[in-house]
Amino acid sequence: MRHHLQDLTAEATLAPANTEITARTAGPKPHLFITVFSVWGLSLLWFGPRLLHLTNYGYDWPMRLVLLFYTGFICFAWLYGIYNLCVVGFAWWYRRTRRDNIAGIRATAALAPTCQEAVAILYTTCNDISERSLQSCVEQDYPAYLVYILDDSSDPACKARVDAFAAKHAAQVRVVRRIDRRAFKAGNLNHALATVVREKYFAIADADEILPRDFLSKLVPIMEADPHCGFTQANHKADPEAPTKLARDMGIGIDLHWEWYQPLRNDYGFVMFLGHGALLRHKAWEAIGGFPEIVSEDLGFAIRARELGYRGRFVSDVTCFEQFPETVRAFRIRHMKWTRGTCEFLHRMGRELIDSKNITRTEKLDILFPTLNLPLTLLYFLFMLNANLALPYYFGVDRVVTFELGSTATTFHTVGLFNAFNALYSVDFFLITLLTLIAPILCFIIGLASRPLRLVKFLAQSTALYAALGTLSSIGVAAYLFSGKAQFLVTGDVGARQRTTTNGGIKAGWRRFIDRSHPDSAAVILIEMCIGLGFAYLAAVSFQPSFMGLCLAFLMLPTMRLLGWDNMAMRIGRYVIFLLVVFGLALGSLSLFGMQSTFFGYGFHF
Repeated sequence: MRHHLQDLTAEATLAPANTEITARTAGPKPHLFITVFSVWGLSLLWFGPRLLHLTNYGYDWPMRLVLLFYTGFICFAWLYGIYNLCVVGFAWWYRRTRRDNIAGIRATAALAPTCQEAVAILYTTCNDISERSLQSCVEQDYPAYLVYILDDSSDPACKARVDAFAAKHAAQVRVVRRIDRRAFKAGNLNHALATVVREKYFAIADADEILPRDFLSKLVPIMEADPHCGFTQANHKADPEAPTKLARDMGIGIDLHWEWYQPLRNDYGFVMFLGHGALLRHKAWEAIGGFPEIVSEDLGFAIRARELGYRGRFVSDVTCFEQFPETVRAFRIRHMKWTRGTCEFLHRMGRELIDSKNITRTEKLDILFPTLNLPLTLLYFLFMLNANLALPYYFGVDRVVTFELGSTATTFHTVGLFNAFNALYSVDFFLITLLTLIAPILCFIIGLASRPLRLVKFLAQSTALYAALGTLSSIGVAAYLFSGKAQFLVTGDVGARQRTTTNGGIKAGWRRFIDRSHPDSAAVILIEMCIGLGFAYLAAVSFQPSFMGLCLAFLMLPTMRLLGWDNMAMRIGRYVIFLLVVFGLALGSLSLFGMQSTFFGYGFHF
């Protein structure tokens, strides 16, 4: 087994299927993605001629490339909008018809009162221990389990807290430490599973996660009843005892996202192991050869398990609590980790996924749609440059905008697009653009529709927080393209800030920026601010209120990192951003009455 663990890179050849798994589990139904691509195809047939007609106005190759990229990105943005719309539609139907998505298994798994298979709970930490989370691990109502604290901490104070908790619960807790931090979380898990953990099943809990008391007693019988089940992924909600206002304000997003996007994957997609709050089969881990040593080790594990004939199950009636990042700084760090980790996954395991013979096309699509979303923010950034620099340069015309208030008229000049682009200012084109903008947040709109004030507040806060991540994501993607490396940035590790400011000259600073692109880096913040200011100027001269709101969000995100979520100016700024976006939508609707306005909505993802 240890020999197996010497090469756990993502490029490793898949092991042959476990001989114990003689029958492949049935693949998911393809209905969701058939609907997505059918609706998308119809939209291309309807709108395509108008978009293609625009490309005729390119008189040389640079102009043609600008138009092709512009129209191509619009079509691609529609695909993502339709995908999100269909997911919400299918999820609504799924919730009405399949309230308990594992009812059949529970009926056959009459093992809950007597099941006593040994289970390990692996609590992973690196300078971010939570005694409350650990307490939830040791208070399970299951009869046979041990808690292993996999402590990668470098902070002596954190180590002391781990040791103190373990001493207090000596009968239930074991502390596992290793010499180095090779391969981050994946390496930490593999080390423990190869050296000390022998239980048939193991659960993984993040440092701030709260497990319900019946976590093991409900999930173990499901695993026992289905030998093809490689892991069961529990549901998650925001921690109701979150310590900061940011976590409390944004926690509802966790609840609604899990509620709408995860359960239907049991029948219509690929059930993903999401890195925590899950119970895994030790034999599946052995057959795979351990967790792939990448930042997105969870998704890598789920893919290789599926290739070997195992499947995952999402269990909606077992709910763990997780915390939204406590500060804007922690939120930025987590997002950079996700961005570069996703790039690494696609780079190192993308070919393996696409070439897989045992993962269905439906499952591959369900993996690729959400995982491509973060790396594609770089494409979105290029689209913003194309739409706001290249298009006005080649096809811009001077337009006069006049505001009249009583007897006072104010006139100023803006840059618009010449009359050929009037083909885009129609009712149907406006509606599909609006759909592209709203579809990613549709589950939040539906979920909070009965509380309109809470909905407006959440949308305003989300716009300022999530819409501003485009620049940060683009930096992460570009840095990964240069370095080919991803770093496991620990969200709760307050010591990371000091490590990012280590001296070493320009060359060393450049290398740190490319290798880590830590959001605390002065270079990252400077790039964000410069891009925000540059795009704000373009939004002003082209009179794009929605885009101006987005630019202010670009500027506010690194500022909130310093001033804090609760700062009065930041609170007012969030609503200013939201009002600008809404004003831009209203202005865009005037195109339905013959007034040309620029509506910047494509790729505006949450």
